[in-house]
Amino acid sequence: MANIPSDLKYAKSHEWVRVADGIGVVGITDHAQHELTDVVFVELPVVGKIVRAGDAYSPVSGEIIEVNPVVATDPALVNKDPHGSGWLFKVKLSNAAELPSLLTPAQYAAQIGGA
Repeated sequence: MANIPSDLKYAKSHEWVRVADGIGVVGITDHAQHELTDVVFVELPVVGKIVRAGDAYSPVSGEIIEVNPVVATDPALVNKDPHGSGWLFKVKLSNAAELPSLLTPAQYAAQIGGA
């Protein structure tokens, strides 16, 4: 069964976001990394890029302010710790009103058949 941390919001497309002070940390879910099997390459967005909710790997809209350089050199972290050190990027939210449209942990569990 997939690990579904309770402090995250989830996209139907299997990304998660943890928001604090208008900054979202984004990664892929434990379920997604299991489906992808061994991650050997991660293409991270460039700092400064503007993303919209629904873009590749982005459950929220905003500006990329940081990428995880460790994942770029060790993509297996996405498999080992998808909700921790395997995060992908940080985004300065441009539309916090999008957050309520994301899934709660219980809703995400139901989507993937874990509840």
